[in-house]
Amino acid sequence: MAIKQLPPHLVNQIAAGEVVERPASVVKELLENAIDAGSTKIEIDIEQGGTKRIRIRDNGKGIPKEELALALSRHATSKIASLDDLEHVASLGFRGEALPSIASVSRMTVSSKIEDSEQGWALTDDGQENFVEPEPVAHAKGTTIDVRDLFYNVPARRKFLKTENTEFKHLSEVVKKISLSNFQIGITLRHGQRNVLTLQPAKDRMGADRRVAEVCGPAFMEQSLYLDYEAAGLKLWGWVGLPTFSRSQADMQYFYVNGRMIRDRLVTHAVRQGYSDVLFHGRHPAYVLFLEMAPEKVDVNAHPTKHEVRFREGRLVHDFLYRTLHKALADVRPNVDQNVPDLPEQANHSGSFQYTPTQQNLSIPVGATPTNSGAQAGQWSGNDVKQVAEQMAVYGRMHESGSGGGAKLPPLSEDFSKRMSAQVTASMPVDSSSETGQVPPLGYAVAQLHGIYILAENAEGLVVVDMHAAHERITYEHLKNSMAEDTVRSQPLLVPSSLAVSQKEGDCAEEFADTFQKLGFELNRLAPEKLAIRAVPSLLKDSNAEQLVRDVLSDLLEHGSSQRIEEEINEILSTMACHGSVRANHRLGIPEMNALLRDMERTERSGQCNHGRPTWTQMSIDQLDKLFMRGQ
Repeated sequence: MAIKQLPPHLVNQIAAGEVVERPASVVKELLENAIDAGSTKIEIDIEQGGTKRIRIRDNGKGIPKEELALALSRHATSKIASLDDLEHVASLGFRGEALPSIASVSRMTVSSKIEDSEQGWALTDDGQENFVEPEPVAHAKGTTIDVRDLFYNVPARRKFLKTENTEFKHLSEVVKKISLSNFQIGITLRHGQRNVLTLQPAKDRMGADRRVAEVCGPAFMEQSLYLDYEAAGLKLWGWVGLPTFSRSQADMQYFYVNGRMIRDRLVTHAVRQGYSDVLFHGRHPAYVLFLEMAPEKVDVNAHPTKHEVRFREGRLVHDFLYRTLHKALADVRPNVDQNVPDLPEQANHSGSFQYTPTQQNLSIPVGATPTNSGAQAGQWSGNDVKQVAEQMAVYGRMHESGSGGGAKLPPLSEDFSKRMSAQVTASMPVDSSSETGQVPPLGYAVAQLHGIYILAENAEGLVVVDMHAAHERITYEHLKNSMAEDTVRSQPLLVPSSLAVSQKEGDCAEEFADTFQKLGFELNRLAPEKLAIRAVPSLLKDSNAEQLVRDVLSDLLEHGSSQRIEEEINEILSTMACHGSVRANHRLGIPEMNALLRDMERTERSGQCNHGRPTWTQMSIDQLDKLFMRGQ
């Protein structure tokens, strides 16, 4: 067959195959154009899931009459003019293919009016790029794009569409995603004359919180923390769900780079690593996060749909995301100033938290009075103070349980008995209702239930603690800190293990030789495709060293970093912590339980055990009153 030029209509339909997959794709492209036009209000009307009609009206700057035909032509755009513009692109749409591609598979009419014009103009496109003169039309400032009968001329594509409800579900999800990155724009979505979504413009943080709650649900906002970090030319801000708000699917993960929603494996991996040690097995985190960086450091032109991007410095981005989230989740501590959400239908609601980026250690106020079974409420008896030192010794012995190798676990705190005795003594004469008295975040223990749970009273109401899970986390964090301070020790192998690798993996092993050495491995390259493992980390001497090296090399090649070895070591430390922690049915005295509560307040990630299960829960007085119908 002879080579010949394809007709414009067929070229546009081929381009439409890349850009227009379903009605949701059309809405995405048109919404992005409306946002780039500086709109503050956008109305979306949908019929039959978008297959019959999609109409999007905005109040942006509009399109002049003389540019209407050009706007519907391929490779015509007002957003870039040179290669330099492409490398610094800040707009959402810039290819100049969306409108002609959509027009080639539908019946499309564009109506628009600019601010200085007294008359609006409309142009209909049949996809052939044979435009007639625009017609005058009554129109407010802005643009309306009306797309009818999608895929009417491509029946094969139309057959792949799902039911009306399914298509509208995809479409509404796109609207929600875009609305989360454009808080300043009011968006209305209607389906068959029925209002489905009405989002008011957000002018401040409270308005942004409200929009996130409308899209993700109030439960997400009640169990999430807001973060705002900036370093190395990168800024990460947004909302991350607490580990207690994990999901069975990855269906509530919204990530934006310079306002553009993306799906990126590097980002997903970094976020997942940030949640390591606190997420229950098989669960997925929920988040709404925004990464801001210089436009030239990210290539948004990697894919026609612009869902994927390429970072110029992928390793820097990965490490920044991982370390920021890891630190933010570690710094979540119980806080007495945060009010417990009023959720009468969720009696087992997890405790409230407050995140402070600069907070390193939580200071626990003294002078609050616990209530215990051996003294009048609000007072410490003399016998309690006398018994503190003895009972602290019992609590200290909990930390000396042997691990598999017979080694003792490190103590939880220095001078533990003295510190707790001083705290108890200082709080003796003070009443909890006095102006000067303050109750610690987790309050004071009042009883132990079935040898498993600690019941404590704080300023909000009742706190229930799983004592084994809590002590396991405390012990685990101390083991990790001790390991980090002593560095990872290596153990030479009597007989070096040879490992067949690809030349690319061999090059990677040489490039990251220092990294392997810091992690306790000693590798030598014997040949272009052969490595020798001469030493392994002491704690991993019984593990499959060859498979671990392969996994680390795979991570280094894909992400530029790896936490595989750290995860393996942490797994062993987690097991040691589990065996070394106080077991169920171990009876504790009131001072012992209070000592555990105080250490929880000082320990990172103390809201979850090593396996991601919650360690404590809070029930407010209001929740208890509603449970027992008090005041009704």
